[in-house]
Amino acid sequence: MAYETILVEKKDRVARITFNRPQRLNAINSVLGLEMKEALEEIAADDQIYVLVITGNPRIREKEGKQEVKHCFSAGWDLSETAPVEPIVEMVAAYEKPVIAMINGYALGGGCELALACDFIFASENSEIGLPEINRGLLPGWGGTQRLPRRIGVPRAKWMILSGEPVNGNDAKRIGLTDQTVFKEDLDRVVSDFAAKLAGKPPIGLKKTKEAINKGYDTDLQSGLKIEQEILSVLLQTEDFQEGIAAFREKREPQWKGR
Repeated sequence: MAYETILVEKKDRVARITFNRPQRLNAINSVLGLEMKEALEEIAADDQIYVLVITGNPRIREKEGKQEVKHCFSAGWDLSETAPVEPIVEMVAAYEKPVIAMINGYALGGGCELALACDFIFASENSEIGLPEINRGLLPGWGGTQRLPRRIGVPRAKWMILSGEPVNGNDAKRIGLTDQTVFKEDLDRVVSDFAAKLAGKPPIGLKKTKEAINKGYDTDLQSGLKIEQEILSVLLQTEDFQEGIAAFREKREPQWKGR
């Protein structure tokens, strides 16, 4: 399917959604929100895709006879329009399949919040990640006030949100905002390698284990342990579990069926 504001690629059980509004630093408008929703639904229904990567295209301009490249994941909500945006952040947060945010350059406002909704955040050292909504008299209303404290702790989250100041990729790694920060020339390879590693796991195991973590985190320990056991009992009944045991005994790579 052809899209106006995003690109979708599928290869080797990994899908990649690339924001493609570089002239607006991949700001999220109503069209991008709708197209993102459609792409997420399409990928969710594709049994041949185990992992999703989300990233953004850079803005490239000619300036004084030279190319000026401005890397960006997303600068957040497009303030030039007031139309409602599809709630894609919550769709990503609730996504069954593992989702990786690959940030090179700006990830601000809603772009940062979208990354926080992903399971993993990889960034280049030249990235700028932040929640500047306070500078417009707003708060980060796509989950930023809730997910950032859970990821980096309340004191650091208050500093970022109330000051509105971004952090670079290296500082983001130091405070736990990113899972890995690398040189920008290595980012694509590192993310691709990690996505391929995840894509080599049993798809139903990936989904159900992610479900156990997410559901358990939002409750008390005893309730979480009950959720874990319930999901474990489901996995024990799957063909993939039987295949995993057989492959181990036969000293071969498993052939997952996703059921």
